[in-house]
Amino acid sequence: MDGIFIDKNITLLKVMPLLIVVAYLSKGIFRFLQVYFMRYVGQKVIEQIRNELFEKIVNLPLNFFNVTSTGVLMSRITNDVNLVQQSIQIVISLIREIVTVIGLIAVIIYMDWKLALATILCYPLLIHPLRIISRRLRRLSRKDQEMMGGLSSMLQEAFSGIRIVKAFTSEKKEIAKFNKLNGVVVGYVIKSIKTAELSSPLMEFISSLGFAAIIYFGGMQVINGTSTPGTFFSFLAAALMVYRPIKSIGNSNNAIQQAIAAAERIFSILDLENNIVANNGSIICNAKEKDIEFRNVSFKYEGTEKLVLNDINLKIKAGQQIAFVGSSGAGKTTIANLIPRFFEITSGSLMIGGVDIRDFDLKSLRSEISIVSQEPFLFNDTIANNIAYGRNEDVPKEDIVSAAKAAFADEFISQIPTGYDTEIGERGIILSGGQKQRLTIARALLKNSPILILDEATSSLDTESERLVQKALDNLMKGRTALIIAHRLSTILEADMIVVLNENKVEATGRHEELLKISPTYSRLYKMQFNME
Repeated sequence: MDGIFIDKNITLLKVMPLLIVVAYLSKGIFRFLQVYFMRYVGQKVIEQIRNELFEKIVNLPLNFFNVTSTGVLMSRITNDVNLVQQSIQIVISLIREIVTVIGLIAVIIYMDWKLALATILCYPLLIHPLRIISRRLRRLSRKDQEMMGGLSSMLQEAFSGIRIVKAFTSEKKEIAKFNKLNGVVVGYVIKSIKTAELSSPLMEFISSLGFAAIIYFGGMQVINGTSTPGTFFSFLAAALMVYRPIKSIGNSNNAIQQAIAAAERIFSILDLENNIVANNGSIICNAKEKDIEFRNVSFKYEGTEKLVLNDINLKIKAGQQIAFVGSSGAGKTTIANLIPRFFEITSGSLMIGGVDIRDFDLKSLRSEISIVSQEPFLFNDTIANNIAYGRNEDVPKEDIVSAAKAAFADEFISQIPTGYDTEIGERGIILSGGQKQRLTIARALLKNSPILILDEATSSLDTESERLVQKALDNLMKGRTALIIAHRLSTILEADMIVVLNENKVEATGRHEELLKISPTYSRLYKMQFNME
């Protein structure tokens, strides 16, 4: 201003436009490079966080999934990670703004340190109010993200159970439930907006005090001749330029508080200890022709005091078919879940071939066990891929077909136009219950593990489907140690040994005829089913 407009320096006037063009061109180039590389790095960081989070969740013991809903976990991986992702670019911008503020403050101090001091003294007034706002924002954001997890859980439940919703004409009830929960989520968002927006007028008011000081004291210096108009307006321009990055820092604080709350929720999972994986053994398990033995085994779920299993002593010889019966809640399924270490034994020891299962490498232990559950679970994939699930290597097509034939599944698969390449939809929606169960049996046959767990594998099937599935199960059990959990006693009358559980203990063991005489529980269950039939 002084050089061009007051001293009328033509040379400086000619140079200045070129300098402006070079400055803006340089700014554009470096801004592009900064944004591209920082976002690239940010995306890679988020990719790693999401991968680690999914890996951690998948490896957590079953007890974690018993107390944590699927929707909440989905919200952690999607919503929470997205909030952290959005904050990365903001943090980078924040660093740039802080450097800009420091540079501009250095400029105004160099120009006039007394006037700069009067300006800068106003900004410490912002610290305490911003701390209060930040604390409230983080608390509201944490609640909002928790409610979003609940909303995701509610959606997952409603969509998964849409048949039941429609069957009971409960659409209005589900809509009302969603509207109420969605209203709570929006309520927390509105509170966050109200709190966040308080920072902007607060900063503007405190900044206006600084500008007022500049106008008054700087104007007096020009009037008194101790400063030139060019120096004053240059100082004023630099001071005004400080305001924009400071305001940006204040606005960035809102997003950062949300990201901190999201990061706390993410790391609350990443920091969870997995005692089963932490205590992984090193011995490679080979369960073929090996006995299974329970020695004084007791078990209770984490965080509870009641024993689900109490002092279980049991020896299962290799190749035997062992059935577990008892009233609901007696601990039948729990016994089966302990063998692959889905849960950790509270006390006692569980041995395979004389070796405690905790001394086995976890992956090798579970590779020796196949499970067929009451509710067959199939993935949204082809029939062939569902049968071959869990096999790391490429499985020859003939092996898949052979397993399907042994499971009496090839007949219905061959009738489908696309055969083994058929996409079966979510949870195998296009198949009947019996067809789905035969596919899970084919999957177990292909895995070819020496230990087999059948968890009420036929209880939910009709008579015709049960007959076919039972024939497939007979093929599956040949040459394997089979643990059969059954409510229908008619399916286990020929078992080598029947274990009767009552009040979380073994009441009796033996064959069918023997147990009718010595076990009140077995006799009662058999008579109840016999009378019903």
